[in-house]
Amino acid sequence: MLVLRHGQSTWNAERRWQGWSDPPLSALGEKQSSDAARNLRDFDFEVVCSSDLERAVRTARVLAGKLGIGEVEVDADLRERNVGVFTGKSAEEIRARWPECFDPVTGRLLSVPEGEDDEMLFRRAAPALSALARRYPGQELLVISHGGVIRTLERHLGVETGPTTANLSGRWFEVDGDGRLQAGDQVVALDMPLLTAPPTQ
Repeated sequence: MLVLRHGQSTWNAERRWQGWSDPPLSALGEKQSSDAARNLRDFDFEVVCSSDLERAVRTARVLAGKLGIGEVEVDADLRERNVGVFTGKSAEEIRARWPECFDPVTGRLLSVPEGEDDEMLFRRAAPALSALARRYPGQELLVISHGGVIRTLERHLGVETGPTTANLSGRWFEVDGDGRLQAGDQVVALDMPLLTAPPTQ
């Protein structure tokens, strides 16, 4: 299965952290979703799944329509990390007010006051992906989720990543016979002129 981050949202464009808030795609995010479909056609996806948040659902529906796939399956366990007190605040404000929540060298998020840590997010998202693989055995799945979800999965599986994941980029994951996730290759589904990587959850 390929797990991708949604297209740019209005809050991404404003560099505001979203978490479980539900802003829509920006005009650029809509264009990114359409553009990505052209780059994903050769993968022969059969099922499209999504987080329940609007920015992911809309991205998934645009992709499904362009790829000739039917209804999008929505799963709330694929939603972004709950970012607690960071919700709605800019990346600059968060780092200024809560510097202790970030690794001073890598910039990696270490903790989220009143939100979800990596372990909580992994325990929610990883089983959801394993369940999808069981529900659609042998089928090629496209999953639209969030940057925080993708980076948390990567870290738990020993893949080193940067501080952010670009919109409409992500990674292939496989589920073994015991239901465990394994990380595959990274994918960027957009042409470079449309690539955005806002530093927000």
